[in-house]
Amino acid sequence: MQKYSLPLRLLHWLTALLVFGLFGVGLWMRNLGYYDPLYQVLPYWHKSVGFLLCALVVVRLLTRAVGRSPGPLASHRPWERGLAHAMHLLLYGLLFGLFASGYLIATADNRPASFFGWFDIPVLITPFPDQEDIAGLLHEYFAWSLIGLVALHAAAALKHHWRDKDDTLKRML
Repeated sequence: MQKYSLPLRLLHWLTALLVFGLFGVGLWMRNLGYYDPLYQVLPYWHKSVGFLLCALVVVRLLTRAVGRSPGPLASHRPWERGLAHAMHLLLYGLLFGLFASGYLIATADNRPASFFGWFDIPVLITPFPDQEDIAGLLHEYFAWSLIGLVALHAAAALKHHWRDKDDTLKRML
């Protein structure tokens, strides 16, 4: 069995952990009142970890581009290969949609966004009317869509492991 490289496996699972963590924190933040002590703290961490996730996804794509990944298993049917490819494109597309919309939310007040207080991420786009609201709505749609596709992705991996009894899941563990 040919496994994915250790860097790709670590980046895969770290991405998954951060996606679920950010999603949970995002849901929690929506219900915070102005006087809640976490009202300022959670958005700060959510933005910084979101920027970190963006960097990790870029590193993951570069690692994948320069390294060799195992090809599909011989037992995978053509439609499964096509669906898996489309699923990965959608997952990455939604991630980058989340990054872009999150950036637009963070810079809607025309001030740079802080990355853990280490440095600022500059405002690159002149804010437009209702930017925070529009980007916020897109961010929410992208987040729910991503979680739905991640659930399908996990279900497909489990289907391969339990029903098809192939090495699809084992190659990423």
